[in-house]
Amino acid sequence: MARPSPYPAELRRRAVRMVAEVRPDYDTEWAAMKAVAAKLGIGAAETVRQWVRRDQVDAGQRPGTTTEESAELKRLRKENAELKRANEILKAASAFFAAELDRPHTRS
Repeated sequence: MARPSPYPAELRRRAVRMVAEVRPDYDTEWAAMKAVAAKLGIGAAETVRQWVRRDQVDAGQRPGTTTEESAELKRLRKENAELKRANEILKAASAFFAAELDRPHTRS
């Protein structure tokens, strides 16, 4: 399980907006990200870069799995695992009851 971010969602959105706004003022996108990270007190510019890339994927500007798709995959994998467990339980129960039916019964 991923560790929760120490940065609130609003700060992340603001950082992404700021990078887009100040990008023309810098030679590279990385320089803009470093400046935004410093202005907002974010420990590493790499963190801002990841937020920007995630936003670009979610907006369809960059290939990749969106946040929504990732959440859906996670939900489906969990559901699949639960169904597999339930199926194993049902198989074991049916084998048990089949063995009981096949066993000769003695009358008292």
